[in-house]
Amino acid sequence: MADAVIPILDLRRQYHALKAEIARAVEGVLESGHFINGPNVSALEQEVAAYLGGGYAVGLNSGTDALHLALRALGVGAGDEVITTPFTFVATTEAIAMVGATPVFADIDAATFNIDPRAIEAAITPRTRAILPVHLYGNPAPMHAIMAIAARAGLAVVEDCAQAIGASIGGRRIGTFGDAAAFSFFPSKNLGAYGDGGMLVTARREVAERVRSLRAHGGRVKYHHEEVGVNSRLDELQAAILRVKLPHLERWIERRRAVAHAYTRALQSEVSVPLEEPDYRHVYHQYTIRLAGRDAKAAALAVRGVGTMVYYPVPLHLQRVHEPLGYRRGDFEHAEAAAGEVLSLPMFPEIENGERGRVIEAVRSLFAGAVAIG
Repeated sequence: MADAVIPILDLRRQYHALKAEIARAVEGVLESGHFINGPNVSALEQEVAAYLGGGYAVGLNSGTDALHLALRALGVGAGDEVITTPFTFVATTEAIAMVGATPVFADIDAATFNIDPRAIEAAITPRTRAILPVHLYGNPAPMHAIMAIAARAGLAVVEDCAQAIGASIGGRRIGTFGDAAAFSFFPSKNLGAYGDGGMLVTARREVAERVRSLRAHGGRVKYHHEEVGVNSRLDELQAAILRVKLPHLERWIERRRAVAHAYTRALQSEVSVPLEEPDYRHVYHQYTIRLAGRDAKAAALAVRGVGTMVYYPVPLHLQRVHEPLGYRRGDFEHAEAAAGEVLSLPMFPEIENGERGRVIEAVRSLFAGAVAIG
């Protein structure tokens, strides 16, 4: 019998390990009859804030809403520009557009896939109001340099931490550097719910209070509305599930890091592997290599029973939705090159050692002798 396909991600394994705990948590919510902004949401907000090292946390419907409401609470709006990376998921720029601002792209560092601080400085104009760095694939963006730029230019910073809960720089967790940060609990994330969910985190009390009001139709008191808000509340059932999972997060991260380091040791002489900078803690939401002839080689890996994924095949400045911004191919060479070369390998805490070995051998068989990039 042929070996089973090794998936890029298998959420069922984690569920089976926690099935009894999750069932008890869900049953507790159902028995309580309290489904919106209940005690599990409040407790999860406190627990996530404590995990990150302090501040205020506000549960929301999604990571996208967390970005959107962070920008809005910081006063970013029509006529403003927000500098961000073109190499990320579209939710990053959707949030900018939702507040009426304009995304302005700055190219990435070819070695890390994260926004390049030098490109940020070159993109600042009199209309720039904020910087929105993304900690892509779980790898921290260079926050010390970004915060220094923001301080000199008087700009707000919103961290997109959707893929990177638990990542850190010098022991300081990402999400605690900027004025606000957005986390996603989409099921595939390192801390994933069983549906949509997100959270805003900030050290600024007034930002948290504004977002609490905005998430509940623009009112701090029920049936009293101060401004046009949204309906963006983290579901009580999802919060209960996330509370079961949160105590396991560090163990899962360390397992991801062990798998990643095994991949790196075995493959670094064959292909370009992820860079983990000194004093940075990469949490490997994805383990992403880069190589020429990516699509054909991904197809060949599939034949060998190894699942892969491309995050992301088209950079945002070349997406149809952003055509009105006037960007053209060639404007951001590093992001465009990465989009044509990145390939993510199977990465989840429950991957078995034998599966990991099969991935390594499959990659070696295809890419032996390939020239590393970056």
